[in-house]
This record gives sequence, C-alpha cells and structure tokens, in this order.
Amino acid sequence: MSLDFATLLYLIASVCFIQALKGLSHPTTSIRGNIFGMTGMAIAVLTTGALIVRLFESSGISPAIGLGWILLGLVVGGGYGAWRAKTVEMTAMPELVAFFHSMIGMAAVFIAVAAAVEPYAFGIVAKPAAGGAIPPIPTGNRLELILGAAIGAITFSGSVIAWGKLSGKSKIRVFKGAPVTFAGQHWLNLVLAIVMLALIVGYTLTESRIDFYAVLAIAFVLGVLIIIPIGGADMPVVVSMLNSYSGWAPARWSAARARS
Repeated sequence: MSLDFATLLYLIASVCFIQALKGLSHPTTSIRGNIFGMTGMAIAVLTTGALIVRLFESSGISPAIGLGWILLGLVVGGGYGAWRAKTVEMTAMPELVAFFHSMIGMAAVFIAVAAAVEPYAFGIVAKPAAGGAIPPIPTGNRLELILGAAIGAITFSGSVIAWGKLSGKSKIRVFKGAPVTFAGQHWLNLVLAIVMLALIVGYTLTESRIDFYAVLAIAFVLGVLIIIPIGGADMPVVVSMLNSYSGWAPARWSAARARS
C-alpha cells in the first residue's frame, strides 16, 4: 500500500468520524452516527495494519509477530470496551466517554515516546548499523512528535479529572463537582505554558531527551490545572473539548509518520 493511498483512506476515516460526532449530537441520528464511527475506525485499523505489514516487509522482518501483538491488543481492548459499553448506565455515559478519551491521550503519549526513543522502528530514520549511533530525527518530525506527546498528556490528565468530577464518587477535592481555584492560578498556568513552549522549541532544535520528558511532565500538570476550576455541571462541554484534543494527538503522530 502506498503512503498516498493510506493518506486518502485516513482522510475518509476522518470524514466518517466527523459525521459520527454530528450524528451523535441528536438521539434521532445517533444510530447513523455510530455506524459512521464504526466504519471510520474499521478503515483506520485496516489501513494501519496494511502499513505495518509494509513497514515490516521493507525491514526484512516477518509481519506475523507484530500483527500478532496488535491482534492481542485489539481483542483485549475491544473486549473491555464492549463490556463497559454493555454494562454502563446511560446516565454514566459522559464519564465513560471521558475515561475513553484519557486512554486515547495516554496511547498518543506512549507512541510518541516510543518513536522518540527508537525512531528507526517507525521508519522515521534509517536503522543504525550494529553498535552505531541512531541518526537524528528530522526537525519537522521532532515538532510533530513533541506536539502529539504534549496534547496527549493534557488529554489524559484532563480527562481523568473530568471523569472524576462526572462520577462524583471520590472524596478527593479535585474530583469533586465544585470548582477548585487558588490564588495565582492563572499566572501559574501561563508560566507553565510558556515554559512548555520553550521546551518544545528546545526539543525541536536539539532533540534533547530532557526537554522531551520535561514537556510531558508539564503537560500532565497543565491537564489537571485547566480542568479543576470548571464545575461538574459543565463537564459534558469539557469532555467535548477533550474529544477534539484526543483527535489532535494521534493526528500529530500521523503527520510525523507521514513526513518520513
């Protein structure tokens, strides 16, 4: 499968996801929205599987092992998702969606970390010779990776807070429905955001692992800080915002992979 055809299929999947969100906005079109969502995800999964086979074949590695792990993940993750969707009450659906968004964010973080540590495994750089140094990641790929990691980290920690506020079962203050505010909160968020942006630029220019992990740490903290001042009644709106974040995080990774 060529990368151009894969990009076209990913675009079709994206259109299906947009139609799914549109359909899920009203009960009368929710079934159609779910069909669009399932169709888009099927296209994305099959396209990704075909790209993995292509990557392994170009590397001289049998794709059976990699596809076996992916199939195991699909069975475990799909089974758990089906069980949760089957047993959840309709009133608890927003918190379930928040939980799923947190998993998407963490998946984006793990992928970005793996690609930053072993970029040759993803075809971003050439595989080094035995005992040789890993070639530097191209500048554009570094930016895409660090942005995907940061957005994924914010999505994860922010979705965890949204899940806790929607659940309302925890006695931890940040998980309670009432807004959590403190003096200098906005200034703290601003300082952390500026530092994170500076570190993103630093990693993009130097490929420093310290900058990369520092960005992740700050992003996890920011995800908490930007959600805790919002009350539980507004969490469904917050979940919609985090839904867009959970789409941006994998999109950044896909862009980094396409650059290679």
